[in-house]
Amino acid sequence: MNIASEMETEEILRMKLEVLKREHRDLDEAITALEERGGLSDQFTIRRFKKQKLTLKDRIAAIEDRLTPDIIA
Repeated sequence: MNIASEMETEEILRMKLEVLKREHRDLDEAITALEERGGLSDQFTIRRFKKQKLTLKDRIAAIEDRLTPDIIA
């Protein structure tokens, strides 16, 4: 892979990372709003949102690992 395509790949990963972080933040705000509102029917939605948030967190960590070079101490 040449340097130009590596930079393009890195740019794409950084954009995906920002989108995922925004989605994670949006889910966090939605969960907070539902928890404040209360209600039994919202518990299922809150649980589903929390699972989605965990999935996003894993995807964010994976991209951050790809962007951060390994440093051997």
